[in-house]
Amino acid sequence: MSTYLADSDFELLLIERTDGVAFVTVNAPPMNVMTPPLFRELAKFGAQVAEDDSVRVVVLRSDDPDFFIAHFDVSAILEFPVEGPAEKPEKLEGFHLMCETYRTMPKVTIVEIGGRVGGGGSELSMSCDMRFGALGKTVINQMEVPIGILPGGTGTQRLPRLVGRGRAMEIVLGGVDVDAETAADWGYLNRALPPEELRPYVNELALRIAGFPPTAVALAKEAVNNADTMPLNEGLLEERYLFQRLLRTDEAEPAMRSFLEVGGQTREAEKRMGRLVTEVDWS
Repeated sequence: MSTYLADSDFELLLIERTDGVAFVTVNAPPMNVMTPPLFRELAKFGAQVAEDDSVRVVVLRSDDPDFFIAHFDVSAILEFPVEGPAEKPEKLEGFHLMCETYRTMPKVTIVEIGGRVGGGGSELSMSCDMRFGALGKTVINQMEVPIGILPGGTGTQRLPRLVGRGRAMEIVLGGVDVDAETAADWGYLNRALPPEELRPYVNELALRIAGFPPTAVALAKEAVNNADTMPLNEGLLEERYLFQRLLRTDEAEPAMRSFLEVGGQTREAEKRMGRLVTEVDWS
């Protein structure tokens, strides 16, 4: 799959673009198992959209009421080569590379988890910037250890960063189902919403972010991601550098002047800051 694919060329992903947001619906019946073809399409789309300046936010979702992505295809894992001793790779590739693409691309990546998510589907979800679930519907599970393997697609590294070491051990070693309310309390989900509110909330948030200055969004994401990989002092220095870069963009001065013009730094306007910032014109 080395050639460029148009949105309509994807067979397992339904892609709609609206105002800078790419809404990507996983459609791989009967239950969205992460088969090799689905993995390849998600990887291909991620690589392409990372370079697409017309897209500022990516939303991954499913219309299956019971499943977002079940887990990686176990029958495919059984076909993985096992001849010779295990070897440690020298660079990221395959599933790890796909997940890192969604984590590091200069776009905001949001996952709408309306049903169950497990295994590799959970690992992809954890690599994205935000995850939202439905109360009474969303369930998270890492089922690898009970079947003799481990979460090998970023899970052992992502889960502790999201929920802490002890809770990660419970999920990974216990193979337990984690409901939406618990997942939100533990930090896996940003929010657990009533099912009827999930999609409208995700849509509104995605379109809201897509309306903000894109360079500021991209560099702010980069700065936050640095907290995972840099010591604090180095991260602070990089933050200052990225801030200085943004001051020199064509977006920053118009946005700040517009903020003042629409009432920024006045008592009444500051009391409605969440709405006020949507009135800023940075163009």
